[in-house]
Amino acid sequence: MAAARLLLRLAGRLESVSFTQSVCGLLGAGQRPGPWHTHCSLERGQLVLSSNPFPGASERLPIQPEVSKTEPLTNRGVDLGVAVILQSSDQTVLLTRRTCTLRISPNLWVPPGGHMEPDEEILECGFRELWEECGLQLPKNQFSCVLLGLWESAYPPRLSWGFPKYHHLILYVLVISQESQEQLQARIQVNPNEVNAFMWLGPDVAAAVVATEDGTRTPGLFSQDLPLSVCATELKDDGGTQPLVLPMPTLMRTTPTTAEEDKERIGAGTKFALQLWLQHLGR
Repeated sequence: MAAARLLLRLAGRLESVSFTQSVCGLLGAGQRPGPWHTHCSLERGQLVLSSNPFPGASERLPIQPEVSKTEPLTNRGVDLGVAVILQSSDQTVLLTRRTCTLRISPNLWVPPGGHMEPDEEILECGFRELWEECGLQLPKNQFSCVLLGLWESAYPPRLSWGFPKYHHLILYVLVISQESQEQLQARIQVNPNEVNAFMWLGPDVAAAVVATEDGTRTPGLFSQDLPLSVCATELKDDGGTQPLVLPMPTLMRTTPTTAEEDKERIGAGTKFALQLWLQHLGR
């Protein structure tokens, strides 16, 4: 069962999390603005989180929620997912646009990723999704990996859109390739059932995108060095690709208040991951 795949260590006891419970809330987060930090361990697809250190915990990672409350819907548990922040040797990261026909988060720009299968490890899941969505396999010994943080996600992302039907905890893993953007780009073959476009973001553009994170004040002016648009690659109906020009305002949209206003944008969780990536670059 999915509930057994995510456990919280509360008052010294291991407890599962149901679909209707907030992971961040159970960990005691929320008294101050996030992100907060949690101690965690993952072994064969079972994730254990705690606000305090515990035996076997190997990571202390930032965690942030997308929503704070859900309504009782089901006794399902919280699903686990992995998203790959793929960094080229020239310090750009890959984002993909989900197709408009998907039931969850259509037209959303996100890193490659998806559900973690039972008994699957973090990197195993991340590399599988990278292959399934983008046709990319990285040569052995030509990359390094860093676990960046956790994002508690619900869909729809706002209660005004309706009660959540999906509840996930996403693990963002940074994969630093020794190959350039050009080398990686040449091998990308996206799965048209899941992805219809992709692009590479550099630190300057990513910083502008992060500045429009939901709940923060959008700066009136950005650096004069920022482009008015970003170049991407879009899938054509015949299976080929064509250039796509994305205006900067599209990339800096925040989550709309109603489902009818849902437009192409970069997801709030992705902005959180980009912020963690920029902090890692700064270190």
